Amino acid sequence: MTKDIVKALIFDVDGTLADTEEMHRQAFNQAFTEDGLGWHWDVPTYTRLLDISGGKERITAYWHEVHPDVTDIEGGLQERIQRLHDLKTAAYEAAVHDGAVDLRPGVLALMDEALKQNLKLAIATTTSPVNIATLMRRAIGDGWSERFAVIEDASTARKKKPDPLVYQQTLQRLGIEAEACVVFEDSSNGLQAARGAGLRQVVITPTAFTAHHDFAQARRVLPSLAGVTVAKLNHWATET
Repeated sequence: MTKDIVKALIFDVDGTLADTEEMHRQAFNQAFTEDGLGWHWDVPTYTRLLDISGGKERITAYWHEVHPDVTDIEGGLQERIQRLHDLKTAAYEAAVHDGAVDLRPGVLALMDEALKQNLKLAIATTTSPVNIATLMRRAIGDGWSERFAVIEDASTARKKKPDPLVYQQTLQRLGIEAEACVVFEDSSNGLQAARGAGLRQVVITPTAFTAHHDFAQARRVLPSLAGVTVAKLNHWATET
């Protein structure tokens, strides 16, 4: 391998680009209140539910926990779950617009350096496009999407992490070999998805919600991307 092996950086969004999960938790609870459902997800409950990828999937799983006898799809269960998720998305967007969420330390500096060195940037997430756009527009500006060669999200990758589909599609669109890509994740589901697509260079920056996950297969586990440079990524990529 050459010294400068890294050609692309691939970023997850929630928890990785920004520590968003607490704001998502609050937005879910606001939606439950607005709907009159009477649910409240405390931190331990939400931490457990984060093992399930996808907001609607979490609502569905919890619904079956507290209402195991209510499975009547024709009776409007799916419609109500969609309504709850729409309310949650609106609450999250409003919070981000109000400045409640910022990019994590080191993220923007690493992106800027990578672009200056002609590396490609990509997003590989199974969150919704509106969540990505709301966060990135607030953090970077209206032209945020121009920085990324590839954006894969819940609208293009129908299978949620830990399924590797989103990373497989990202690699295919980038046209770059897996060995030359570095992935940034914050969860074991994301790590499994990346490894399942053949991506071995995975840097984990856990949050309070994911610090207990198993990251044994990660290349590095760091508190943040502060101080991480392209040179360091190339060095780590050559390690056996």
